[in-house]
Amino acid sequence: MTTTHAQRTNPNLTLAVLALGGVAYALLQSLVAPALPEMQRALHTSESAISWVLTGYLLSASVATPVIGRLGDMFGKERMLAVILVVLAFGTLLAAVAPSVGVLVLARVIQGAGGGIFPLAFGIIRDEFPREKVAGSIGIVSALLGIGGGLGVVLAGLIVDNMSYHWLFWFPLIAIVVAIAATHLYVPESPIKSPGSINWSGALLMSFGLAGVLLAISEGNDWGWGSGRTLGLFAGGLILLVLWVRVELAAREPLVDMRMMQVRGVWTTNLVAFMLGVGMYSSFILLPQFVQLPESTGFGFGDTVTGAGLILLPCSAMMLVAGSFTGALERRYGSKPPLMAGTVFSAACFVLLALAHGSSATLYIASGLLGIGIGLAFASMANLIVQNVRQEQTGVATGMNTVTRTLGGAVGGQVAATILANSLAADGLPGEGGFTAAFWFCGAALILGLIVTLAIPGRRSSESPAGALAARPAES
Repeated sequence: MTTTHAQRTNPNLTLAVLALGGVAYALLQSLVAPALPEMQRALHTSESAISWVLTGYLLSASVATPVIGRLGDMFGKERMLAVILVVLAFGTLLAAVAPSVGVLVLARVIQGAGGGIFPLAFGIIRDEFPREKVAGSIGIVSALLGIGGGLGVVLAGLIVDNMSYHWLFWFPLIAIVVAIAATHLYVPESPIKSPGSINWSGALLMSFGLAGVLLAISEGNDWGWGSGRTLGLFAGGLILLVLWVRVELAAREPLVDMRMMQVRGVWTTNLVAFMLGVGMYSSFILLPQFVQLPESTGFGFGDTVTGAGLILLPCSAMMLVAGSFTGALERRYGSKPPLMAGTVFSAACFVLLALAHGSSATLYIASGLLGIGIGLAFASMANLIVQNVRQEQTGVATGMNTVTRTLGGAVGGQVAATILANSLAADGLPGEGGFTAAFWFCGAALILGLIVTLAIPGRRSSESPAGALAARPAES
């Protein structure tokens, strides 16, 4: 799309378009989780087969996100955003009409490419928006990943209890189609590009390495964490990732500049992202499952799928509120203090759950605390990454940050599931001690994340409120 300076879209309108695409993707990430049993019955398949509806999506998103971020840096972020939204729409349409579990898994793999929406959106914001709007806008888009995840769990119960599970895909598809048209009309093409070529050997090594590690984590609970398949796949994935790093260091045009990943503000922020992913994704598993357990257990609430999802409603609401305030906090204090506050609030959520989980009020308070924490932290992390890399590296750098969150979520979710599986009572249901241990595990991960934030460079006193953000390029 070619425009003159006078025709370039109002940043608020561009932000609304980017937010619409981001919410649609984030909803698809979590909408299906509560509906897996219903999908399994409708498609007449096994529990292990239906689990690939989540696993396939996770693998695809982790591999595609940094690659798409790099392609956006090279060929144009608006162009790649439109392409990815079309791919996401096709995958969602295929999922909505899938006649078998195999087709549904294929559709979910295609949908996973939509993870590239976020690094592309961050790049567009950095390139196009006035400097004073960059931090706040990145904060809002960052929070959408968590908001959509929590809201997806809330809406899934309402849809599954009252409609066919196919509507889990039809509703997001409507939003995606609108986002495609709006992107073409209202999102300007960024003038900032980094010409080059894709290091395909690096891309393949990263893809297979991440796939091996994530697959081992996803299937470890079923295969056994000490089994040959799990250990072999995990070790093989790590070996490929080590080779990937070596290839990238030697490449003239690396897919991911490893020297960029060694910057203290980048690697520390990515490590915190991993810990926050542990907490957020685990909460989407633990809280709904906890409240759905029957009252006969002595600690469950006997809620329906809809009622269980509503527990996460305060979380989604507070993510939006906290994310929208991060821009003002960043301008005054820098991005490090909001990130530290976010990890404190998130850790407080799980400590509260571990110590007192006997009333609905406590669960709602904990959900709200998590929402404040994730809203502040996700927004701050994206801004820290943007501030510590060159402007033409924005897409791939923020893409890798999203991947580390996903990896943390995969690890956290599976560890939490393993803790619960090892606490089964005589009736086959998880015991209260299992949930308490899982809450403590998440709290400990977030406390470790808080410690890591201390190593993140703060804003220098000589810096302007815009921080280290590069000046916007001149527009033609």
